[in-house]
Amino acid sequence: MTSTTNASHKGGGLFLEQPLKIAILLNSYRSPFINSIRDSYVRSIAAISPHSKLSFFYPADFFDQPQLAFPDPALFDLIIIGGGNVDPRKKHPWILRVHAFILDVIAHHPRKKMVGICWGHQTISLLFGGEIIDMDVPELGVTEAKMTCTGRRFFQDSSSSTCGGGVGGQGKLRMQQHHRRAVGVKPRGFHDLLVGNQSFLSYNNAILTFQGHPEKDGATAKKRVHDAARWFGTDVTDSMAVDELARKMDMEHDGAEIWTRVLQWARGGKDGMLHLHQDGHL
Repeated sequence: MTSTTNASHKGGGLFLEQPLKIAILLNSYRSPFINSIRDSYVRSIAAISPHSKLSFFYPADFFDQPQLAFPDPALFDLIIIGGGNVDPRKKHPWILRVHAFILDVIAHHPRKKMVGICWGHQTISLLFGGEIIDMDVPELGVTEAKMTCTGRRFFQDSSSSTCGGGVGGQGKLRMQQHHRRAVGVKPRGFHDLLVGNQSFLSYNNAILTFQGHPEKDGATAKKRVHDAARWFGTDVTDSMAVDELARKMDMEHDGAEIWTRVLQWARGGKDGMLHLHQDGHL
């Protein structure tokens, strides 16, 4: 079903003044963690933009009820295609409807800001000619990704003509990871922001994607510790092994800084625009 919440938050944060209307598609089929996933978005975005309004949609569970599965793009400033628990290469009816929704937004709302996260990153990549591969070693916990020169410009300062450091320091970003598939071939029409096909920005500055999860904190990530048994053969009754995995999930990350930049970008204007040629130069 659709749910809407005001991202109010009384804690500290890098507050941005102008609230946004944000539609978030959660693409997990019958997930027991769906409420935790939703709440992680509420917490992370509220810490940056406490008055933004978040509306959640569930394409996998309500694929036969479009009004509950998909937003009206005209009513929102930003659309987020979130994570999922099904191989994005599958042709399930609900996945094809997500494809149709994304393509419809691109065709009829070409300047609408869209963010793809994890499953969304991979799905958008597929639609633009990218290739998804199975990883030899899946990723769980916080990892670092090196920024490209274009990525440094985007995350540091949209008006900068240099390739200096950016969010996260030393030209790197730290994010929670939870995936066993990755983008093996880059989609057409996108700049690389992070090395290794970890983040893309479309040439028209309307679509931004991340393989990692800027919305996840350690508490949310640790709800999926059991995946280590399926992905790595980890004995989840081994307290030392579980503690090591939990340590990786509790590491510091740049989620708040990433959301700050993403919401600036979504608002447009001087702080949100990045004018790049197809070669990545300003």
